[in-house]
Amino acid sequence: MSIRAVVFDIGNVLIEWAPERYFDRVLGEDRRRALFAEVDLHAMNDRIDRGEDFREVVYATAELYPDWAEHIRHWHDNWLDLATPEIPGSVALLRRLRARGVPVFALTNFGIGTFDLAEPAYPFLTEFDRRYVSGHMKVIKPGHEIFEQVERDCGLPPESLLFTDDRDDNIATAAARGWQVHPFRGPEGWEDCLIGHGLLPARDTA
Repeated sequence: MSIRAVVFDIGNVLIEWAPERYFDRVLGEDRRRALFAEVDLHAMNDRIDRGEDFREVVYATAELYPDWAEHIRHWHDNWLDLATPEIPGSVALLRRLRARGVPVFALTNFGIGTFDLAEPAYPFLTEFDRRYVSGHMKVIKPGHEIFEQVERDCGLPPESLLFTDDRDDNIATAAARGWQVHPFRGPEGWEDCLIGHGLLPARDTA
């Protein structure tokens, strides 16, 4: 079956998501490692991505770890510095697909509050035909339910969806449901995949 929609993850596909890099800069690598070893900040972020209140979750976590409280609150107060910069090559591919009339969806683990911050900072986030944001859906990847919700909402057969994501566990779930998949390792490989599916023209090698 031909591809009827292309589905982009956002973090580390369209926008770099590197909290460790931010805290390395703020704390130094050794202290950052100590912070992340003591406080499961990624589990905290999963709660936000499932739809819990952004500020409440971060500030409540900070209260549990007084030695790290100031820096935990950075996750909220300086969040755009954790999610930066955009990945220009991927944004260009998104826009090239849309210019060719290919429906383009977003499927992302993203909180309600964090997405509200990201949208004005990254205008391309408004350019999708459909957006599936985990915070609003109350479920996150790699669970099957979020993919099932996408299938039910868009009404397209799983095998007609082409999905890219940087995380292998998310790719594995999509593939198990019959989606076409591409593990994202950079814009060039993703472009090759899109060309291979006939969604973009071959590169001009002249």
